[in-house]
Amino acid sequence: MVNSLSAEVELYPTRVGGLSFPVMPALIECVPNFSEGRDKAKVDAIVEAMKVPGVSLLDRESDADHNRSVITLVGDREPLIEGVLRGIGKAAELIDLTKHTGAHPRMGATDVVPFIPIEGVTLEDCVQMARELGQKVWERYKIPVYFYESAAVRPERTNLENIRRGQFEGIRDEIATVQERMPDVGEPKVHPTAGAMAIGARKFLVAYNVFLNTADVSIAKKIGKAVRFSNGGLRYVKGMGVEVRGLAQVSMNLTDTDQTPIARVYEFVKREAARYGVMPLSSEIVGLVPKKALEDAAEWFLQVENFDSSLILENRLAAVSSGKVAIGGLRAGIEPFLEQLAAPTAAPGGGSAAAAAGAMAASLAAMVAGMSRGKKAYLQPEAAHSTALARLAALREDLKAAIDADTDAFNQVMAAYKAAKQKDDGGVGVRAALQQATLVPLVVAERAAEAGRIAESLRSITNPNMASDLDTAIALAGAAVKGAVANVNINLESLEGAPETFLQDVRQRLGVLLKSASRNFTVV
Repeated sequence: MVNSLSAEVELYPTRVGGLSFPVMPALIECVPNFSEGRDKAKVDAIVEAMKVPGVSLLDRESDADHNRSVITLVGDREPLIEGVLRGIGKAAELIDLTKHTGAHPRMGATDVVPFIPIEGVTLEDCVQMARELGQKVWERYKIPVYFYESAAVRPERTNLENIRRGQFEGIRDEIATVQERMPDVGEPKVHPTAGAMAIGARKFLVAYNVFLNTADVSIAKKIGKAVRFSNGGLRYVKGMGVEVRGLAQVSMNLTDTDQTPIARVYEFVKREAARYGVMPLSSEIVGLVPKKALEDAAEWFLQVENFDSSLILENRLAAVSSGKVAIGGLRAGIEPFLEQLAAPTAAPGGGSAAAAAGAMAASLAAMVAGMSRGKKAYLQPEAAHSTALARLAALREDLKAAIDADTDAFNQVMAAYKAAKQKDDGGVGVRAALQQATLVPLVVAERAAEAGRIAESLRSITNPNMASDLDTAIALAGAAVKGAVANVNINLESLEGAPETFLQDVRQRLGVLLKSASRNFTVV
């Protein structure tokens, strides 16, 4: 049984939906995995070592069969690096891999340390954090380090399983003599008891395991091989088979639940299990999971035709309490936004309206796909419907978030101009605000164009009686693209002295966007 302990969490006013803005400290998640899941006192000591100001404990899970603990932390850059570094040192002090056994593969006392961008930070920022931590680990503890996922310095090391092949014993025997096994940081020798470790940067990952109603672990291994992408299985899935608590378990990491939802993974495992005469007994999530991933699973299994995140009571209450939604039906829900648009103020304006149009395009297209999915006449393209629905849900959330994000970006520009009058900073603050105000509508245009492309792709695989809904979705997407691009261009005109790399990147993305948009659907 996995034991979970959640500590009091320091709250940040984060924004969901895929867009982040520099209005708060950077927020990074780190999920170090330690090779100890049976001795609570040792795990307590490791967790205690990582408690530094500026770092919060979100979750703690230990599994005796895996003999592994997964700790979830959040914090800003410097305190998070220092806190994790202390935990690595404590683990090296307490854990002896020469005496360690468990179902889960391992290469070090601290096995893996991934950094995940949450708010006000990019994946590249997390790559730099991984590299910095790797250097400090070797300098302070003489533990050799391998970089994986987005932090990998060698293409073959992007996949963690390639690094961890043979586990601690295999690496110990080959690290000094086999070129492919030499570390990225440190001398080619493992720490005598703490082994080696992998440090990386990645997007949010969900650790998801499915128990089978059999003790035959060879079946779980076959299913794990079939489900993982590296063997031709599902994209964004890594899998293996292990024995846990006397049962065969398919242990998986889902690296993008927007693209490959949890429900689809479960159904795949269930189908593969049936080939061997067994079935899933239960499943578990280790660590944390995004709320949206569970909402997507509910939509998948319940087949609710009109499903939307706003139908969830807690989501609606949160929206109402924030003043973004009024109670009283569809008209009441949209009326506050329309009144704000009509008010004689500069924001919300065209950028927010473009984002709203894009969100409606994604919603309409999702409705059409949802109305055809699972129907007898459309069973063959059911997988395509599900793929479209998963992506459209993500696009809808991004575009909904951008409605407020565009207004926030405009207000930041106005505040920067005001501050510039009081303090001469050479225009740095204004340029930074204008760059952000340029990026928001650029993302809106890209997301809306993608929604339009998906809507167009649904024509031949959905009910033809809903063609007018697709026409409307495509028209809305085109309007969103045109309006958002207009906002990008007007901000570019004001960006004097902006870095040339930024301008080149924006223009390149605009070129790709407009070429793709004109090829796939009509921009109004």
